[in-house]
Amino acid sequence: MSRPDLLLTALAPAIWGSSYIVTTSLLPGQSPLLVALLRALPAGILLLVIVRQLPPMAWIPRLLILGALNFSLFWTLLFVSAYRLPGGVAATLGAAQPLLVIFFSAYALNTRIRPVALMAAALSIFGVALLVLTPAAKLDFWGVVAGLGGAASMATGVVLTRKWQPPVPPLTFTAWQLTAGGLLLTPFAAYSLDELPSLSGANILGLAYMSLIGGALTYILWFRGLARIEPAQVSILGVLSPLSAVLLGWSLLGESLSPLQSLGAILALFSLWLGQQGTNRTPKPPAGAPSTDKGATAKSTAAI
Repeated sequence: MSRPDLLLTALAPAIWGSSYIVTTSLLPGQSPLLVALLRALPAGILLLVIVRQLPPMAWIPRLLILGALNFSLFWTLLFVSAYRLPGGVAATLGAAQPLLVIFFSAYALNTRIRPVALMAAALSIFGVALLVLTPAAKLDFWGVVAGLGGAASMATGVVLTRKWQPPVPPLTFTAWQLTAGGLLLTPFAAYSLDELPSLSGANILGLAYMSLIGGALTYILWFRGLARIEPAQVSILGVLSPLSAVLLGWSLLGESLSPLQSLGAILALFSLWLGQQGTNRTPKPPAGAPSTDKGATAKSTAAI
């Protein structure tokens, strides 16, 4: 693992944290499934046009699974959780993803469960809870199920993305997954709409940002990181999403930051540092995966 790889991968969840402001400011009232569809499919098609490479037929089943786990299912459960739970509860449940990745990786990738990684994952959950959870937060059973299901979906997608590495650059792999996720979302988004919405200039600007920056760019960086860095180390970077969302709300929207939230931010940052300790080498790629040395290219958990 190199520091540039880690920093580039960290950009993805840091940018995802801006999605809350973009959604509430530029996309109010729009169907969540429509937003998810327009975030994934146009970006996927655009990248396909750029790379000019369709996936082999043998890879279609795997791409549909990855597209569902990383995009379709994850975003759908994320929106259900966001609608049925206070934002702080939903974010705290989502912070369980690094812990799940540790155990899923041990099963699917035969990685060692490191005590320091477990400690970092647990600390990240606590830090995020202090950062975004309020005393007035109420629980809803199906909202909690959706929140945990979304974390499990993304965690499984992270591990399988590391396990299934086609011999193509990250740009191509991202194009395939975004397109697969968008296609799977299409019938559900169409069913949820009573009529086609009218989009204002601000809506189009917000969708362009969510698709090109919050979708294509960030997932290229995320999948690139998963090809080079241990999944547990990548997933812990997800705490940057609620952290950047809170900091952006504080700096741009004038939202207050309590002492407990400040403590939560410090703990979240400490968990990031702790999660990178103990492994200084790039893990060997799974069997059948392409090389991930400096000259090779191979193949991102989250806010809305």
